Amino acid sequence: MKKKYLIVTYGCQMNVHESEKIAGILRSRGYEECKDEKEADIIVFNTCCIRENAENHAYGNIGALKKLKRGNPGLLIAVGGCMTQQEGAAERLRKKFPFVDIVFGTHNLDSLGELLDRKAGSKKAVVDIWGKEGEIREDDYSFRTSYPNAWVNIMYGCNNFCSYCIVPYVRGRERSRAPEKISEEVDRLIDGGYKEITLLGQNVNSYGNDREGECSFPQLLRRLCRREDKFRLRFMTSNPKDFGEELVRAIAECPQICHLVHLPVQAGSDRILKLMNRKYTAAEYLRKVELLRKYVPDCQLTTDIMVGFPTETEEDFRATLSLVREAGFSTAFTFVYSRRSGTAAAKMEGQIPESVQKERIMRLVELVNEQTREKSACYRGRTIEILCEDYDEKKGLYLGRDEYGRMGYFRSEKNRIGEFVRLKIGETSGVSLMGEPAD
Repeated sequence: MKKKYLIVTYGCQMNVHESEKIAGILRSRGYEECKDEKEADIIVFNTCCIRENAENHAYGNIGALKKLKRGNPGLLIAVGGCMTQQEGAAERLRKKFPFVDIVFGTHNLDSLGELLDRKAGSKKAVVDIWGKEGEIREDDYSFRTSYPNAWVNIMYGCNNFCSYCIVPYVRGRERSRAPEKISEEVDRLIDGGYKEITLLGQNVNSYGNDREGECSFPQLLRRLCRREDKFRLRFMTSNPKDFGEELVRAIAECPQICHLVHLPVQAGSDRILKLMNRKYTAAEYLRKVELLRKYVPDCQLTTDIMVGFPTETEEDFRATLSLVREAGFSTAFTFVYSRRSGTAAAKMEGQIPESVQKERIMRLVELVNEQTREKSACYRGRTIEILCEDYDEKKGLYLGRDEYGRMGYFRSEKNRIGEFVRLKIGETSGVSLMGEPAD
C-alpha cells in the first residue's frame, strides 16, 4: 500500500507552483496524494508570510494537528515556505509545536527528499533553514495539477525592498535561471499539450540583470515565442519602475503573449509611493500605461492596490482613486496594509486605524467593481476565444479564460478541457461571462 501525502498551501501562485514541486518530490519517493489528513502519512505546510492573516492561518492549522499526531505518532509533519525563513521563525515554530518533524525554508525546498532521509534515521526533528541563497537546482520534479495551464519560474528572489514587503528577507536576492533551461522547460510543456504558460518571478522585468546582460526579459519572451504552436504566454509580476518600451514592443509583436498585463501600482499618491520605496511617481506610472496602449491598443491592465499605508491621508487616498479612474483597470486586487515585523514600514509612525482602513477599502472596491462591470458588459453579444481549463460539477458548466483574463462559462455534451473554444457571450456578471460554443 502506497504512503500518502497532503500538502497545505498558502499565498500566491508562486507558492502553488512550489507545492507542485513538493508533490513531485514526494511522488518520486512512492507517495500518492490524499485529501483527508487522517489518511496521510505526511502533511506538508507550504507557508506564506506576506500577510499576517496567512501566517496566523498556518499557525492555527499546524496547532490543530497536535491531537492527530498524538494518536498517530508515525505521521510526519513538515513545515516550509516563507514563514519559516524569517529570522528566528524556525526556533519559534519548534518551541510552539514540538510535534513538527521537519522544518525547511524557501532556499532549500528542493532538498525535501534529503530531509526525509535524515528524519528516517533520527528520532529528533530535522530543522534545516539555509541562511543564504543557494545555486538554482534545475531538477524538475514538479507534479503539475493545473492542466492546461503551467507555471514556470524564471527567477527567484527580489532586490527592490519595498518598505512594506518581507519577500527580499525570506526569498533572498534575485537569481535568474539560464535562458536555455527556461526554454527547455517551456518546450517540454508545450510538447506535452499544455496551452498556457505563465512565467513567474517577484519582478520578471529584472530577469537577467544578474547574468551580465546574457538575456533580458523581452529577449527571453521573444525566444520563447519562436515556436509556431498555438499557445498563450503570460507573466507576473512586473514592477512599473522597470517596465519599458522594449518589453511593450515584445508584447505587441509576439502573438503568443496575452494582451493582459499585471502592473501593480500600490498607490496613487507620490508621497505614499516614496514611503513605499516604489521608485516611480503616479505620473510615471500613467505614462507607462499610455505607452502600453499606444503599441497594444486592446491591452487590458490589472493591478494591486494597497490602502491604509502608514500616514496615508484622505488626500493621498483620493489620489489613488483618481489614478484608478484614469488608468481604467480591467480589475484590481485590493488590500489593506498589513504590518509585517522586519520591514521598514512596520517601524513607521502614523499607523492607520483599522476603522479608517476598512472605510477606504470599501470605497476602493466599489470603484474597481464598477469599472469591472462596465468592461464585462462590453462582452455581451461578442464571440470570444477561451481556453477551457476546468469543469464545475455543481454548476454543470465548463469554464475557461480569454486572453484578457475574463472567465467564460458554457455547457457542452463533450469534454472540452484543454481546447480553445469560441464562445458567443450572452450574459455577463462581474468578471464572469456566460455563453454558448460557436464552433
